[in-house]
Amino acid sequence: MFGIPGKNAVSLTPKAAAQIVRLMTRDGHSGLRIGVKKGGCAGMEYTMDFVTAPDPNDEVVEQDGARVLIAPMAQMFLFGTEIDYEVSLLEAGFKFKNPNVSEACGCGESIKFDDSLHAEP
Repeated sequence: MFGIPGKNAVSLTPKAAAQIVRLMTRDGHSGLRIGVKKGGCAGMEYTMDFVTAPDPNDEVVEQDGARVLIAPMAQMFLFGTEIDYEVSLLEAGFKFKNPNVSEACGCGESIKFDDSLHAEP
């Protein structure tokens, strides 16, 4: 919907792709749907849910066997994002490197997007 021909809306690091494939295979899911919603101290939060079937309006990104589905209202907020999977001593999880984010809260769970993106998710 908001993509550039020949360029994926989001990209995955090898670690993120491997983790998505592992979870898809383990639980029999069709892909990982990502989106955004209002919430958190900075105003917006990412959402992530494994799904059994894509929505016809999802933007589908397939990379290294992983399938990411971008919810329609989130596409313009996520374009150009790199998704990584990081493991540390205290936590493991997906990390978003999103060029559209103008601010993030101290906990890293909540974000604010550039004011030029005016659509309501």
